[in-house]
Amino acid sequence: MVTRKRSRSARRKDAQAALAQVTQYPAFIKRRVPVYNLLCEEELHQIEAHVDWILSDIGMEFRGDAEALRLFKDAGASVTGERVQFDKGHVRELCSTAPSTFEMYSRNPQRTLTFGADNVIFAPAYGPPFVSDLEGGRRYGTMADFENFVKLTQLTPWLHHQSGTLCEPVDVPVNKRHLDMVYAHMRYGDKPFMGGVTAPERAEDSIEMAQLMFGADYMADHCVIQGNINVNSPLVFDDVMSGALRVYAAANQGLVISPFILGGAMSPVTMPAAIAQAHAEAMVGIALAQLVTPGCPVVYGNFLTTMDLKTGAPTFGTPESVLAAQAIGQLARRLDIPFRCGGHYTASKVADAQAMQESADSMMAGLQAGANFIFQAAGWLEGGLTMGYEKFMLDVDHCGQLQRYLGGLSIDANQLGAHAFTEAGIGNNFLGTGHTMANFRAANHITDLADNTAFEHWNEAGSKDSEQRANERFKAELQRYKAPPIDPAVDEALLDFMARKKASMADAWY
Repeated sequence: MVTRKRSRSARRKDAQAALAQVTQYPAFIKRRVPVYNLLCEEELHQIEAHVDWILSDIGMEFRGDAEALRLFKDAGASVTGERVQFDKGHVRELCSTAPSTFEMYSRNPQRTLTFGADNVIFAPAYGPPFVSDLEGGRRYGTMADFENFVKLTQLTPWLHHQSGTLCEPVDVPVNKRHLDMVYAHMRYGDKPFMGGVTAPERAEDSIEMAQLMFGADYMADHCVIQGNINVNSPLVFDDVMSGALRVYAAANQGLVISPFILGGAMSPVTMPAAIAQAHAEAMVGIALAQLVTPGCPVVYGNFLTTMDLKTGAPTFGTPESVLAAQAIGQLARRLDIPFRCGGHYTASKVADAQAMQESADSMMAGLQAGANFIFQAAGWLEGGLTMGYEKFMLDVDHCGQLQRYLGGLSIDANQLGAHAFTEAGIGNNFLGTGHTMANFRAANHITDLADNTAFEHWNEAGSKDSEQRANERFKAELQRYKAPPIDPAVDEALLDFMARKKASMADAWY
């Protein structure tokens, strides 16, 4: 059979069409690859039965929160002092009003997120007191660092949510820094974000600032801010966390409720026991939110990893922690609640081979587990103690690759490329075909930081490794940053609120 090559003018038109394409990045990822089910039905029943035993025979404590205890008692739980115990299946029933999906809105309507179903959302690290870069090394975070990470998050299409405490700005008093952090999220980014949770009154300030941005009436039935609530594992909520939880729930705003477990310290050392404990803790937190406001939007959170039993240091990307993530993902899906899992976790202090191995394994475990919200997706170093500038850029680059992976394969006439075969014929390469020219931009994901050049070119350019390239990239990104527009009246109202709140109290540094 004689094949006919397409004319030069036809190929030129294909190339021009390709060059005219403008890449549109979605607000979040639509998963098109399947999740992994580790446990069989019998094994899931075994764990759920053990969860019921923990909740009925052991129970959980709510320390210093009389209102939480009252809510559980009125709902039919057994309350003795600060301990709450539940009949079999009771907590699962209380969780049943939590929505399976919900929208989270931003001041930029194009950034609206949908939590749950087959949707995946990436957000950067949360909580490190230190930051690091190649020039400055490891140091305490400042408000300037916090603002930088909001800006870097705003610039990348591979992060969809701004997270919350991107680093602790220790140059601002503890009792006032939540105001500056929430304002930075509002002023320097236009993606969804989290507010303060380190005291109930700081949660209230965060809600009030959100009302100034969005309006109280709008917030009554729109989720625009979230609180990240950690259980004081094992089996304890203190009044700070449960109090902040109740503030967000009362405002019908979002909550991410996550046990914080290192197996062998905050749970038994064996993973099935730790998994059962984590499931019990997450469900009780979700249940409390639903008792405050039925239908309150919640995310079932998970932070369960291993530890070095010789030193007590947390370890990440281990086989046991990967298996635990996959099992917990199955349990969360049985509740039909959006699921949050780990991100680019590592115990390494720098962005080295250890960091990348642990981070890649941890991140993939969350994706395989079916996570809807990948928290800690960029910047995490030193077990969460440090937010690394170079690590942030390397993680973001990997997030772009993972977004492409989650999109799966599209099978259609263009993807099958029949006319590429007929144009190239047998024994010829495909580089010059119209099909290649029409698809070269989108056919393969191109990373920003990988160096795929010849050795000679790399050597002449300075023999830079990944960390050095990432260092250059974050600086260049900050140089090109432009703040998203904000209503001047809203900005003035936020600044006035912050000034009045700060003037009302003396600085406190602990």
